[in-house]
Amino acid sequence: VQLQASGGGLVQAGGSLRLSCAVSGTSESIVKIIYMGWYRQAPGNQRELVARMGSNSGERPNYADSVKGRFIISGDNAKKVDLLMNSLKPEDTAVYYCYARTRNVAYWGQGTQVTVSS
Repeated sequence: VQLQASGGGLVQAGGSLRLSCAVSGTSESIVKIIYMGWYRQAPGNQRELVARMGSNSGERPNYADSVKGRFIISGDNAKKVDLLMNSLKPEDTAVYYCYARTRNVAYWGQGTQVTVSS
């Protein structure tokens, strides 16, 4: 399974960005994905969960408290996972990583930089 993230950039505080992550691989691998989502890592900080959703569309997504009400995660049958980020704040500045996991394996994208200026 390979994940390709895109959509990062520089934005002013209060602005919006959409991150996208395309998932590729064999059908046998992709069908085993149970969660997809986004983490972020700011300089000097540990990587933290931003948002996560189950590959089953009936499952409600989870968000970090710091982004609730501002970020929206969406997906497409484990082939794609997007993160719409609204009302961005300087503290949202970080490298954002998409991920997908099966019961036994976690896959990571290459990371995309998001910088929010004040």
